[in-house]
Amino acid sequence: MIFRQFLHQDPVGASYLFGCGGHATCAVVDPVDDSEPYLQSAAETRMSIRYVFDTHVHADHVSGGRRLAEQAGATYLLHESVAVSRAAGVADGQQIEMGNVVVEVLHTPGHTPEHISLLVTDKTRGPEPWLILTGHTLMVGDMGRTELVSCADEGAAQLYQSALRLRQLRDHVEVWPGAFAGSVCGRALSGKPASTIGFERSFNRTFRIEDRDAFVAAMLRDIPEPPANAAAIRARNLTG
Repeated sequence: MIFRQFLHQDPVGASYLFGCGGHATCAVVDPVDDSEPYLQSAAETRMSIRYVFDTHVHADHVSGGRRLAEQAGATYLLHESVAVSRAAGVADGQQIEMGNVVVEVLHTPGHTPEHISLLVTDKTRGPEPWLILTGHTLMVGDMGRTELVSCADEGAAQLYQSALRLRQLRDHVEVWPGAFAGSVCGRALSGKPASTIGFERSFNRTFRIEDRDAFVAAMLRDIPEPPANAAAIRARNLTG
């Protein structure tokens, strides 16, 4: 499997390109507005971009998902509940194959109701998942804020269920989030933009909380200021 992480400062976040080199097929996840780094990386690794995912409808920046998909001749994918305007919908449990790389879609709401995570298996390495792209659900050091779309407590209750699901993954599964320290979408985020389920299970102050009420209470503390023009940015990303 070929895997590339792109770190951004405006906005603070991470996007990804990964796929099967043997079958020359890849996907991009949570691209920012500038398409060139993804197109260049695909060309350098001799892969074609077949899919472009947004893990959720972003509220802190304008997504480059639709534009990149059009430039690359790829399919733009969102959760089926918000798949409008030149987008295809994906459902919980759906599997997408790219040669030897298999992506399983997990619906992990909380940060937003439509949020998905992408569980990735490389069949050339083994039959079990190797990594998960968690967007703004599980990040290194904390979990994503829950009040940008729904009420904070309702979002936190959804996020608790998503955390339960993610904690079922094996310790060795790598966690590649959509943000790191400096992002407005989390609180005690680490500057290290990758981790593992096992490390976060042990040391992530929110992810490790097993009691539902305690989890919700933790998510309602110290909520940072929302991104500027969040509603307008989300509306633009939703409609394209």
